[in-house]
Amino acid sequence: MDLLAANQLARAFYSDVYDSAPSQRNLARFNFLDPVSRRFYPDWDTFADTCVAILRTEAGRNPHDKDLHDLVGELSTLTEEFRTRWGAHNVRRHGTGTKRFHHSAVGELTLAFEGLEMAAEPGLTLAIYTAEPGSASEEGLRLLATWAATQEAASATRQAAG
Repeated sequence: MDLLAANQLARAFYSDVYDSAPSQRNLARFNFLDPVSRRFYPDWDTFADTCVAILRTEAGRNPHDKDLHDLVGELSTLTEEFRTRWGAHNVRRHGTGTKRFHHSAVGELTLAFEGLEMAAEPGLTLAIYTAEPGSASEEGLRLLATWAATQEAASATRQAAG
């Protein structure tokens, strides 16, 4: 559940995650350790259940993954909500569906998603989010893209100045 790469819009979309732990961009850590996640995920319990089920699936796929064991140990130690869900032993493949988010800059977004597994890199998934054409969520993504471009331009100006 590490964010390994993202385009400009995805970075803006996940700005809360990037701000939460700049050196460890991990959706599971964000979900369970950052209180901001409860605002970002309006359906927090569903996201938490899905997150743990995905980690369980990965643990079954690669039972000797030290980083995954460390993550599960960390989350189990730090949060009862994770520990309880982990103990339920649910597994899930995270393929397609619809998710609701609340972004601090643009508000509510309902997005369709699809996870594309990378055949050349087992264990890596490319997540694609889209909004229904003409919807308020599509307008929200357009606003978010503008916000991201403005943020990037401001950052470049600050770097050039100093």
